[in-house]
Amino acid sequence: MIVAFSVTPLGVGESVGEAVAEAVRVVRESGLPNRTDAMFTTLEGEWDEVMDVVRRAVEAVTERAPRVSLVLKADIRDPWHHDPLPVGRPVTLSFPPSVTLAVSDDA
Repeated sequence: MIVAFSVTPLGVGESVGEAVAEAVRVVRESGLPNRTDAMFTTLEGEWDEVMDVVRRAVEAVTERAPRVSLVLKADIRDPWHHDPLPVGRPVTLSFPPSVTLAVSDDA
């Protein structure tokens, strides 16, 4: 799974850098593949290990702020029910008869 999350300390004034840096430290020390940009930290791994890192990052910020905001988006893929998409090759999509697709020429 891939998770993009942001942890924001609340109630600490404008200086949030130390608290956020502590959350990023937790992510980097996790050993899981990750990337941090201006909006989110993206983390990749199995459900339990990813959610454990998110929990520890939130706890790290909680130690420095009376309130914490957490925004989390997750891409969850079950490898037993989905074949990986072939990269660089055309893909044929199949839909059950009950699904109707509408295609617009308004591009």
